[in-house]
Amino acid sequence: MAEKIPSWPKVTIRLYDDHNAEVKIAGRSHPINHHDPRQAALQLVSEQAAQLGRAVKATAVEADGASWPLIIHPDGQVEAIETDPRKGKKPVWPIVVAMAVAVVLIAGTTLYITVFSKLGEGKPQVTESPKLPELPAPSVHADEFPPRTQPLGYSTHAGWTVDIAADSTPAIKPDGTEVAILTTDQKVAVFDSNGKVLWQDKVPKDAESPTYTTIDGKLVLALTTPSTLYYWAGGGAEAKTIELPDSAKVQFFGKSPLIMLSNESGAMVISGGVLKTVPEKPRSSTILLAEGDRTLMAQYYGPLFWAQPDKETVEVKLQPPGGAGSIIQVVSASPDYVQALWTNAKNPEEVIPSVHSSASGKVVASCGSIRNGDNNGWDWVPDPNRKFAAWGACLVNLTLTKNNTRILPGFQPLSVSGSMLYGTISSKLTAVSPNWNTYPQNEGTTRPWGVAGKRAVVVYNSVLYALDPAT
Repeated sequence: MAEKIPSWPKVTIRLYDDHNAEVKIAGRSHPINHHDPRQAALQLVSEQAAQLGRAVKATAVEADGASWPLIIHPDGQVEAIETDPRKGKKPVWPIVVAMAVAVVLIAGTTLYITVFSKLGEGKPQVTESPKLPELPAPSVHADEFPPRTQPLGYSTHAGWTVDIAADSTPAIKPDGTEVAILTTDQKVAVFDSNGKVLWQDKVPKDAESPTYTTIDGKLVLALTTPSTLYYWAGGGAEAKTIELPDSAKVQFFGKSPLIMLSNESGAMVISGGVLKTVPEKPRSSTILLAEGDRTLMAQYYGPLFWAQPDKETVEVKLQPPGGAGSIIQVVSASPDYVQALWTNAKNPEEVIPSVHSSASGKVVASCGSIRNGDNNGWDWVPDPNRKFAAWGACLVNLTLTKNNTRILPGFQPLSVSGSMLYGTISSKLTAVSPNWNTYPQNEGTTRPWGVAGKRAVVVYNSVLYALDPAT
């Protein structure tokens, strides 16, 4: 039976004394102080097993260093994995039984560990979510932006600043109400738009920069290490963790994380707090992104496919834009949208770039006919709030249904920040508003990572500056 149970998440139960223990699940520590720490530890692990919907392997370590491999089931049942029956040494872990009514001891001389049958009826009931510990707050104070290369419309005065970990980048919540960073002392910290610390948590040394994403229908803050994905729902609740398969890479191109497995062996998505395998993709198709537990795929010439664990794959055909002939290529995708290139039915020297709904395949915006080759090197840069975007020189106002594109010759989009799209024209930085107005920036201007409240968030020498609007 043990061979059929996945080895992830890695679970270790360590007993320190008669009242203290520690449970580590996928590297995440859960300290325990309880009159019966064994019972409390086993209950915590069985709750994790209930969330996974299957039994998990665990290693129980006594205070004297003796260890016992276990299998813990969602209903609280515990089994010992017999490693060497010749040793004859029995474990000291007691019988744990139903907590709802009484304790019933079941002795067994042939087992390395005794078992408890239930932790209440059905799955264990989770009570109040554990809260994050109180941690020393980072130093936050007002300051001046020393390079004086602030974006147009902002002053050099920063209403608040904070040091961030070297080579890390901040994450700004799409609605601009929060800023998340990695601190210099190995924490993730979240601030409101005025620089007040909302919550903090310790993270491993190899943690990547945080990002906002959606998991199980909720907007969360997430970050990854080579072995684990951590995510926080906010409000002071502890992180949930998902142990990643060996050499897996996590992508955040879509609304939700997409876990790409090594050696092109497929992908996984998160559903109900656990990893689930993406259904086998149609022949010659490419996985583009994830949205919840659904995965968007596309063949080179179309169509699109939405795949979901335990459900039939749904095909989505792309509607040709006006004047188009045949599709040339599905180029890229982002949340809600797919970009495709079409031939011009009347002029073989021209092509038609168009933006489509990834749900229906309908045309959202057409960039009109352009000379074949003029689109080489075009990048798709969308607004996280899906209000506007640019595909190379083609500007798209996603709030309009008609006349919603305009060609800005020579424009190369770089990023979206607040209500401005930043890019270059002839190597000179330019900001563009959703109504097509252009604002040339001073030479050397620092592009903001985003806007928090009314402040532009910029980074210089591993310091985050929240710049006040110019007066």
